[in-house]
Amino acid sequence: MYMNKSLFTDFLADREILWTGINFSMAKFTKNGFDFPQEILQHYFHDWNMLILNDQKKYDIRMSFRKPIMQYNLSAVTKINKNIRINNILTSRIDLKDTLTEEKIFNNLPAINPAPTQRFALSFFVESFDSVAKVAAVWVVIYTTDTNEVALCEQYLKVPSGIGTRNYWARVFYNILYDIKSYAFLRWENMVMNTEENGENCEHEDNSIDTNNIE
Repeated sequence: MYMNKSLFTDFLADREILWTGINFSMAKFTKNGFDFPQEILQHYFHDWNMLILNDQKKYDIRMSFRKPIMQYNLSAVTKINKNIRINNILTSRIDLKDTLTEEKIFNNLPAINPAPTQRFALSFFVESFDSVAKVAAVWVVIYTTDTNEVALCEQYLKVPSGIGTRNYWARVFYNILYDIKSYAFLRWENMVMNTEENGENCEHEDNSIDTNNIE
């Protein structure tokens, strides 16, 4: 986990957030469970993104991130996801070489480049959907729209559930938003409150195998 506490403090005070979508460009999928034609998998990329817009009561970004105003701009992520080639993302098994790092995510933020209509943007970067282990790894990233400076970057491991491929993996995003609403946001606030005590503005934590993030 990475947090720029000074910048995250500004985020807490802001009333708006810009949702830029779910980015699958660096994701890996197990062949067992995702052996689909190119157009079918890209259809799922689109559907998973649209679920959050079409069912905002269930996938409630405003509530999870304590923002009364949410705008959205999925144009860049939609284009990025359309350019993904299935041969580049399928693998027999998910292992350490498929793990994303904060640096990789930071380097990919400029590709989204939303118009700075709001100061802070939110993106989800999918690391992997593993049908064998029945777990998904997704990174939650909050950053500034003008400079791509990261306020927060954290990995979540969530267990999918439901009927049908779309709903089964969509549960992952619901679980992430529920986790943030119920637990993580308070934890983030407490980290900021402790800034004056330790004098550190940026904080890194290794939570890649944090079982508190698996459900």
